[in-house]
Amino acid sequence: SGKLLRELPPEVSRDVLIQVLDRLGFRGMYDMVYVPVDFSSGKSLRYAFVNMVSPGDVPRLWASLDGFVEWGVGPREACTVCWSEPQQGLAAHVERYRNSPVMHADVPDGWQPALFSDGVRAAFPPATKKLKSPKVRLKRA
Repeated sequence: SGKLLRELPPEVSRDVLIQVLDRLGFRGMYDMVYVPVDFSSGKSLRYAFVNMVSPGDVPRLWASLDGFVEWGVGPREACTVCWSEPQQGLAAHVERYRNSPVMHADVPDGWQPALFSDGVRAAFPPATKKLKSPKVRLKRA
């Protein structure tokens, strides 16, 4: 069950989000976490995708993170939780990202989606086609 977290502070990285999820008792309950990053600045785009293993855990995740501000980094901005569309479920997320430029070898691991099995990091399935290097848009002065 895919959830979209919005209004994250830009300093919330994938690893910070995983630490927060684990601290709140969700270790082993999610199987994919992805925090999209601005490749020019290295900061998050202020939203994230979390896929829960069991739909039964979604209400607790929603209650824990909707309005959450205790990120430990950046400003105390309140998170908003909503359904992730159009991707729902682990297979849809894997299919969406396995051939995406974000999985290119030049992209830092912390900027890529991470998969988990029983709370332990798992390998992302290999791409089925040659990955293009991501395009980095430079900001104009």
